[in-house]
Amino acid sequence: MASNGVAVTDGNGAAHKFNPHFTQAVINATGPKASPRVRKLTASLIQHLHDFARENELTVDEWMAGLELMNEAGRMSDDRRNEGQLLCDIFGLESLVDEITYKLASDAKDEPTATAILGPFWRKDAPEKQMGDTIVSGIDSEGDKTWMHGIVTDFVTGKPIEGATLDVWHTAPNGLYEQQDPDQPEMNLRGRFTTGKDGTYNFYCLRPVPYPIPYDGPAGKILQAMDRHPYRPAHIHFIITASGYKPIVTQIFDRNSKYIEDDAVFAVKDSLIVDFKPYQGDPKADFELPYDFKLASFEAAKNHSMVGATEASAAGVGAKI
Repeated sequence: MASNGVAVTDGNGAAHKFNPHFTQAVINATGPKASPRVRKLTASLIQHLHDFARENELTVDEWMAGLELMNEAGRMSDDRRNEGQLLCDIFGLESLVDEITYKLASDAKDEPTATAILGPFWRKDAPEKQMGDTIVSGIDSEGDKTWMHGIVTDFVTGKPIEGATLDVWHTAPNGLYEQQDPDQPEMNLRGRFTTGKDGTYNFYCLRPVPYPIPYDGPAGKILQAMDRHPYRPAHIHFIITASGYKPIVTQIFDRNSKYIEDDAVFAVKDSLIVDFKPYQGDPKADFELPYDFKLASFEAAKNHSMVGATEASAAGVGAKI
């Protein structure tokens, strides 16, 4: 029914159940000073949100429950945990945005290291370490000690990259990141390493374990409502940055881990699956993990139709770091 009391009908003469002009009126309220990108994004978001509400005949009670879920995520989020990001993760949104943002030109002869989601437990200013140091602190007798090493190179030229920083973090053997666990030392299992002229890196860590994402917040409530498990396969997080190069946010996954085929946040990619190899002759390591990282320079990104991805990557990682 229109505001003047006259019934509004569709092209076949049938009455619309809801005001068919309302959504467009909201979209049209965007002012002339809005940028083209803001205009496009907000119009699409409004259209999809309104279509979702009409299609499912969303009630006020259901809308309020969803609103409280978002508010609760905000209240739980701080510099140690990002519950809003975790909500996006369980819906696969961050993994989808990651794919969209970093998709390479299909005719590229080679590819940089694949990206993966940042996740909610990255922390700023992890301790700077020297090559060959360990990121394990206070739990030295626990877990499978691992020596990880490799080289950071330019994915086009193959040349080593000097001054590349690897920011690394993973959970303890109990499946908890240090900020979740009062028994772990501050910044345990985190570190930043910077390559020299040869582009190589090496450090000691632990072989990671699968773990459940937290069930004590909105993300956990959604998973339970959807009858889904909360587990992630064993993985190690990395952010790799270097002057003149597109930053990479990624994870590497243990091939033998449970949930490798059923990640709760849909982040596993084939090229990021690795093999932990038994290692002998080093009392500080039970396993060896070799892995090389390939970065794309900003120039190479432009040449391979990755301009948008480059700009988004630099802005997104820069904002977080």
